Amino acid sequence: MNNLYYETPRGKMYLGDCEEIISSFIDTNEGHKANLIFTSPPFPLNRAKRYGNMTGEEYLEWFSGLAPLLSNILADDGSIVIEIGNAWEKGLPVHSTLPLETLLKFKEKGDLYLCQEFIHYNPSALPAPIEWVNKRRIRVKDAFTRIWWLSNTPNPKANNRHVLEQYSKQMQKLINRKSYNAGRRPSEHVIGDSSFMVDNGGAIPANVIIAANTASKGSYFEYCKENGLDIHPARMPHEVPGFFIKFLTEENDLVLDPFAGSNVTGAVAEQLNRQWIGIEINETYANGSKGRFQETYDKQRKGRGNN
Repeated sequence: MNNLYYETPRGKMYLGDCEEIISSFIDTNEGHKANLIFTSPPFPLNRAKRYGNMTGEEYLEWFSGLAPLLSNILADDGSIVIEIGNAWEKGLPVHSTLPLETLLKFKEKGDLYLCQEFIHYNPSALPAPIEWVNKRRIRVKDAFTRIWWLSNTPNPKANNRHVLEQYSKQMQKLINRKSYNAGRRPSEHVIGDSSFMVDNGGAIPANVIIAANTASKGSYFEYCKENGLDIHPARMPHEVPGFFIKFLTEENDLVLDPFAGSNVTGAVAEQLNRQWIGIEINETYANGSKGRFQETYDKQRKGRGNN
C-alpha cells in the first residue's frame, strides 16, 4: 500500500479514497478484517460543506454502494456502526427522509442485520436550521443524530458489561436494602425479591449517548495551530466512538474508520489498546490528525535525535 500517510504503534492512517483503499486491501489479500467499522460519513446536507457532502439520490446511491465493500472486510462477528445526521428538504421546514432511505438501502445492499438504533444527543448543539428555528420560530433546534448498529450476523460480538455506568445514589441505596417491594407492576412485569438487590458493578446504559462537541483545547488543536492547518469542522466527541469500541470490541481487535476526518476514532482506539485503520481523502485533515498522537511523535523525534 503506497497510500500509507502515517502510523503509530497500534494504527495506520491512509490518505485517499476509501473505496479504492479498501478494495486494495481485498485485492492484495492483506488480511484486514475489521472487528468494528465505526464512522460518521459526510451528511446529506443541502449546503455544501468544506469536508465534502452529496445530496439526494446521488448520496443514497454512493453511500449504500459502500455496504458490500464494508461487509466484505468485516469479521464474522464484527459490527458496522454509522452515524447519519438529519437532513431537511431544501427550502421547506420539513425533514428529509433521505437518511432513513439511505440506511435501509445500505442494509439491503450489504445483506446486513440492524442490531439496534442509538441516539447521540449533543446538549451544546446550536439552533438550526436558522431559517426555521431562529428567524421564523416555527421549529425547534435539531440536537441529536441517529447512530445505527449493523452486522453480518444477528449475534455479533458485544458485551454491555464493558460500558456499565455508575449507579445513581438512589439505586445504590436500593441495592443496600435488605428487602424490596416485589410483585407484579402495572406494566405486567414481575419484580422478584432480589431483582434490585444485586450489585452488578454498574447500571446498564441506555441507547442514548449524551456528549457535547465543544472541545477546543488539546494536542490536536495545538498541532493544527502550529502548522497552519484547518480544524476539522465536524469533530466527534471522544465519548461516542469510545462507547462502541468498548461495547463491541476487545483489546487488540481492529477498528476501521473509512471517513476518519481528524481521526478521533483512531485516537480513542489507540488509547483503548485496539488496532486501528483510518482512511481520509482530505490531506489537510489527515495531516492535522497527527496532532492526536503528539506524544508518540515527540518520542519518535527524540529517538531519531531530532528537535
